[in-house]
Amino acid sequence: MGRVDGRTALITGGSRGIGRAIALELAREGARVAINFSSNEAKAQEVADEINREGGTCILAQANIGDPKSARAMVQKIADEFTHLDILVNNAGITRDAMLPRMTDEQWMEVIQTNLGGCFFCTSAAIPIMTTQSYGRIVNISSMNGQLPAIGQANYSASKGGIIAFTRTAAAELVHSGITVNTIAPGYTDTDMFEAVPPVIQAKIRGGIPMGRFAHPEEIAKAVTFLVADGDYITGQQINVNGGAFM
Repeated sequence: MGRVDGRTALITGGSRGIGRAIALELAREGARVAINFSSNEAKAQEVADEINREGGTCILAQANIGDPKSARAMVQKIADEFTHLDILVNNAGITRDAMLPRMTDEQWMEVIQTNLGGCFFCTSAAIPIMTTQSYGRIVNISSMNGQLPAIGQANYSASKGGIIAFTRTAAAELVHSGITVNTIAPGYTDTDMFEAVPPVIQAKIRGGIPMGRFAHPEEIAKAVTFLVADGDYITGQQINVNGGAFM
């Protein structure tokens, strides 16, 4: 028997990296899962096929979460298809790195709109659904780079720091609605997005991590599962999964 049997979950950015690991973990624990993706349907379908082969239930949900109408319509569509929505994991995020003197308005706005705006758009759409059923678990994926300086990532850091602040306020406002809101702040994680970082820089980063390695996506997924399965008395909190890089 899974820890979230009978629950339904929507994971934004669920086709790769941390989102993929979260989708697989929640499905293995009994949840029916919807995977949001923006453009790479093939990758999303691979995850869905893996879940369905293992006896789970997974559907796809294409939407640009940085667009308010698209994001909110997606959340409602998933709730209608599942007949309820219990878990929302706001995971989707992008990077558009540049030093501040060279960062364009477009690079700034695209990251803020997707990472922070998408979190708000999806959460605001889920609130009335979860309030009606007097139950909801919302987990927002932030980043250690929302806690520490990240050279060349002013936009990304601002978006992830904003998610941490957003989480606390949402938790306070929704505490009497049966909805918990928490955030996970991963450190550097071994994903395909991080593979693009040059090896010499990876080595330097790894040297600054007390545990001497990068996180596995599955380790982030297990923290999410803990919050939605066992965290009934936890809200407004931030769990750092970073190997001791930020304490």
